[in-house]
Amino acid sequence: QVQVVESGGGSVQAGGSLRLSCTTSGLTFSDYTFHWFRQAPGKERGGVACIRWNGDVTRSLDSVKGRFTISRDYAKNTLYLQMNSLKPEDTAMYYCAARLYGDCSDSAADFWGQGTQVTVSS
Repeated sequence: QVQVVESGGGSVQAGGSLRLSCTTSGLTFSDYTFHWFRQAPGKERGGVACIRWNGDVTRSLDSVKGRFTISRDYAKNTLYLQMNSLKPEDTAMYYCAARLYGDCSDSAADFWGQGTQVTVSS
């Protein structure tokens, strides 16, 4: 059974940092492209960052470039999202999603996590 589990969310003040983690089991981690998505109350879910299955292409939302960094650790089967200089508008539920040999231009996913809440206060 495939499990995708996010952690690391919390409440921080503007300008602070958080590192989200997404641990996986039941799938071959190195075969999957991973996305971080987020959804704020009353808004549609949108892509934040993506890293391909082989790690050679990453994409980030323009509004987080220079502040957020996506990375993956193949030895730990874990995806990360380092978030620095957080702003109140980054407040959302953050989700990890996996797509078998996916491309970062395609937001479809085979597996989703349950999400982790990030709240940034001004």
